[in-house]
Amino acid sequence: MKKAFVSVAAVALLFAGAMTSCKEKSQYPGYEKNENGLYYRYHVQNEGGTPQMGDLMEVFFSCVVNDTAEIIPATPNIFKLQEALFKGDVFEAMSMLHKGDSASFIVNIDSTFRTFFNRSLPEEFAPTDVMRFDIRMDDFYPESEYAHRMALKVKERNDVRIAKMKADHPEETAQAAEALSQYLQKNNIVAEPTESGLFYVVTQEGNGEKPQVGQNVQMHYTGKLLDGTVFDSSVERGQTFAFPLGVGRVIPGWDEGVQLMSKGEKGVFYIPYYLAYGDTGAGDMIPPYSNLVFEVELVDFE
Repeated sequence: MKKAFVSVAAVALLFAGAMTSCKEKSQYPGYEKNENGLYYRYHVQNEGGTPQMGDLMEVFFSCVVNDTAEIIPATPNIFKLQEALFKGDVFEAMSMLHKGDSASFIVNIDSTFRTFFNRSLPEEFAPTDVMRFDIRMDDFYPESEYAHRMALKVKERNDVRIAKMKADHPEETAQAAEALSQYLQKNNIVAEPTESGLFYVVTQEGNGEKPQVGQNVQMHYTGKLLDGTVFDSSVERGQTFAFPLGVGRVIPGWDEGVQLMSKGEKGVFYIPYYLAYGDTGAGDMIPPYSNLVFEVELVDFE
């Protein structure tokens, strides 16, 4: 019995020693390694699906070398998931994350500079240096949803900005509202405002086909102040103005108004100051708190 006990104890000691030896030899303690050589450590790990090829990923993302040299500061980014540029690269890392996950990944520094950053390894770094990406997966979705998600975010930001502007400048807001009301009455303009306060009057019907959020629209326009001063005109330049609809590339009054139009339609936007250039104005031609009038034509979209 004594002999058997000693044998078991010896095996246990050998096993413990082997485990200790493995830990000592581990290159990055606390990290696991996948079959492609990618080292990873989860800080937060959730369940559910992971991104598919072509999905857009909203991530909070940073990169350091040797814990001291900051290569990419911690910032929000949107990446499109693509095939790995090399085994165990940062795209493979992102493909492992569920929504809400947070993790650190150690990748090959030389390969990452050559492929992800499209440059050779800088002289201040060595191939044995440790490059770490810290990634938080905030969301991911098919690319087809991007425009609609951006439109919702733009609207949320605009709503907050407009509410604050009105609260901070009640007197100027009241004066601008009165000025626009008097202008409409004086010019016998009968129109109902949208929920936001935009007025739109159709002067020529289109074909009924309306643009969708995210599509590129081509417009002709002439912009005026309420006193009739023209501050800009694509008609005079003889060149249409193009932009992606609904994603914040133009003033809020335009993003909203153009969605009401159909191809070939002409009309007039009467835009309260807070849906235009707000309490700052724009350049020398558009003073702060300016209501604007735009004669517009939706020439085409795709």
